[in-house]
Amino acid sequence: MAGGGSAGAKGPGWAHEQRRWDEGCRQVAGCDEAGRGPLAGPVVAAAVILPRDLALPGLNDSKKLDAAARERLFGAVLAGATAVGIGLAEPNEIDSLNILRASLVAMRRAVAALGVTPDHVLIDGNRPAPGLPCAQTAVPGGDGLSVSIAAASIVAKVTRDAVMVRLDALFPGYGFAGHKGYPCPSHLAALAALGPCRVHRASFAPVRALLADPPPLPPARSRGASPAQLSLFGDGST
Repeated sequence: MAGGGSAGAKGPGWAHEQRRWDEGCRQVAGCDEAGRGPLAGPVVAAAVILPRDLALPGLNDSKKLDAAARERLFGAVLAGATAVGIGLAEPNEIDSLNILRASLVAMRRAVAALGVTPDHVLIDGNRPAPGLPCAQTAVPGGDGLSVSIAAASIVAKVTRDAVMVRLDALFPGYGFAGHKGYPCPSHLAALAALGPCRVHRASFAPVRALLADPPPLPPARSRGASPAQLSLFGDGST
């Protein structure tokens, strides 16, 4: 089998995919998200199905790579993947659902956007994504273990960075193109000077503290989410 990750034993490998292939699954997708920590912008998820013989030299968790490496691998994944899907959850959904739930909704949307129903989805993290049309396995630290999840992490990160560059043009002064919405000193200073804009996450404490009349934050289950959204999460304990 062709190598997918970085050289040596420490990069992501195919063991999780191989286990599913051995069980008879043909289309195994990896899924990951980017943007849970920022104060502004969407959370973006990607789902990727890779052919078994695809080589992606240098592949790793997107957080361990610089921007140039991510861009190179982004192009390689798009060129070589069997299918790629992107899903977003916008700031208003994050404020309604909470960031964890919104991330899982974005993952569900990414899988739906693949254009083909996978036989199995490998999800980065320790929680399954409600509402998927197939079996799934949550893989803690999966972006450093699974080639498919690592590829999804690259697609999610590069896509979200591009979204934040576009938002920088629409909402100048905050520096979104540079910090991508994360709570660095320059972003916090811009927030204090300009106040929040409509793509800031009102439920995040540094933004909420600057709102003249912040909306209430009831329990997550009733935080402005629609019944259809909440039905995905069972008893609302998430």
